[in-house]
Formats: sequence, C-alpha cells, structure tokens
Amino acid sequence: MQGYLGNQPLAWLMGLGTAFVVMACLLGARKILVGRLKALAERTATHLDDLAVDLIANTRAFALGAVSLYAGSRFLSIPAGVETALNRLLLILALLQANLWAIAAVSSQLRRTIQLRLEGGVGGATALRLVGLGVKIILWAGFLLVALENLGVNVTGLVTGLGIGGLAVALALQNLLGDLIASLTIVLDRPFAIGDFLIVGDFLGVVEHIGLKSTRMRSLSGEQIIFPNGDLLKSRIRNFKAMGERRVAFTFGVTYQSSHAKLVALGPKVHALVAGQPGARCDRVHLKDLGDSALVFEVVYFLEDPDFNHYMDVQQAINLDLLQLIEMEGLALAYPTRTVFLAGRPGL
Repeated sequence: MQGYLGNQPLAWLMGLGTAFVVMACLLGARKILVGRLKALAERTATHLDDLAVDLIANTRAFALGAVSLYAGSRFLSIPAGVETALNRLLLILALLQANLWAIAAVSSQLRRTIQLRLEGGVGGATALRLVGLGVKIILWAGFLLVALENLGVNVTGLVTGLGIGGLAVALALQNLLGDLIASLTIVLDRPFAIGDFLIVGDFLGVVEHIGLKSTRMRSLSGEQIIFPNGDLLKSRIRNFKAMGERRVAFTFGVTYQSSHAKLVALGPKVHALVAGQPGARCDRVHLKDLGDSALVFEVVYFLEDPDFNHYMDVQQAINLDLLQLIEMEGLALAYPTRTVFLAGRPGL
C-alpha cells in the first residue's frame, strides 16, 4: 500500500485517532475538574481551590491540542528537520501556557488582595492594579525573549537596548517613579490607611485618599493637605488610629497649707475616682513635686478606647469629680502666688 509523507495509512489513522481521543479526554477532564472544583470552592474559605479553578480554566485549547499532537506524532515517522521544528513549536506553546498560568495566578491573588482591602476599608486598589500590570508586562516580556531565543533569534542586543532605554526613562522620571514606589510601599507595608488620624511634622488630619503620586489628608480646620508619597515616607508619622489604648498623664496642685494627713489620704481617693470612670484603668497617683507655689500631684491612667472625643469626655468627668473631692476634703487648688517678707531695721 502506498504511503504518504513516509507513513502508511494505518500509521496516519492511528496517529490521528490517538490525537482525537487524547484531545477529547483532556477537554472532558478540564470541564469536569472545573465544575467540581467550583462547587468545592463555594463551600470553603481557602483561596487554594479558587486558584486551582482559575489555573484549570485558563488551560487553553491550543495547549491541549499540542499535547494531543505530540501523542499522535509518536505513531508517525517524522523527518529530522520537521521533528525539530515541531519540537520548537510545542516548546513555545508550552511556554505560552505556563505564562498564561502565571498571569492567572497573579490575577487571582490580586483580586483577592483588593477584595480584602476594600472590605477592611483600606485603600490602594489602584496601586495594586499597577503592580499586577507591571508583573504581567514582565511575564510577557520574558516569554517573548525565551520564544525568540528558541526560534534562533539573538536577543542579547535586544536585552541590552531595553536595559539602556529603561535606565534613561528611569533617570528622566526619577521623581515620579520615586512617588510611585513610595505609593506601592504604603500599600504593601500599610503604615497607615484611609480614615487614620495622622500627625506628620506640623500637620495633622485624617487620611482621605492614597493615590499613585500623592496622599491627601483633611485637617481639623477643614482644608485639604496634599503630601507627595516620597516626601511622606521620609517624614516621622504618628498614627493615632493604630493606638491600642490611650495613656493620659495630668497634674494638679494643692496649697502648702494642706495638712499631712489630708495629703496622705488624697492619693488613694484620686486613684479610686479615676478608676471609677468607664473604660479607665488608673496606673498611679503620686505627690510628684514640691513646686514653687503648689504641692504637685501627678496622675497617670489608661483608656481602653483611644478615641479622642472619648478621652475628652472622661477627662472632663475626672476634672469635675476632682474639684468636688478637693472641696469636700477641705483642700484648695493652688495657683501661682508669691509671699514677700519685709525685714525692717532694728528700732524702726
């Protein structure tokens, strides 16, 4: 029986049949796996099954076709030149599929991270999308370079040219790139988030927006303060929203005419007064200093709720109760006074 391209009809039938069967099995397996893993992913909170669904769903038909073609070619006698070209084609298709899997994994993780940040009221979705875009560009560039190299193209000059061009662009846009990198640092390291109350140098306010180039704060007096991200990260930032509890220290003074017994009893009574406030934990009360015109007591306490308005409400209640306590104890708050002693000449 006459053959075609060096292979008998039976070999062609076996090769084509094998390729068809393998292709059908792979398509069916992909459909079944995607369906079952999706059902499993809906019942679990882990991200791994969602990632598996994305990877299998992004297994393209050309990759399955390449596997089927390779399986069918095992029954055929292929010339060396044709086999070399076929192997290169299969390698490029395999690299393309691997690149698509990597992009799918990046996209899946990016969607999950953005969703978690939005649910937690944290900004930076735009910066994260920019990171994802940069990673995808790098993956595609790497795939193209490897594919060209497998096709026999010398990519050394191309890589050198891209490196020099990238360096020139980076030097020309160094300030902008510095702010962009600072934005990514803010998003990834999360020193603060939208809604946090910050003090940056002489400025204070609530974070309203974290952008790619700048961060915007709303000050207590109402105006908007805009910081370049690069300058912001070089500053000393005090984040009051991150406080677990608020430490408060204040002093008050009573007159020197107070008796020793009343001074000894005053400390424990002030301690009980402060500890009786809602959410307050009194740390200590001490007669701290013998001042110029007052006996100075220092009080230190902690508030479980660090909110500033709550702190002011508690401090106001403490001040009012303290005034009442001092009045009931027959003591008096000191104020700056000066006593002048005049000594006359003897006999005058």
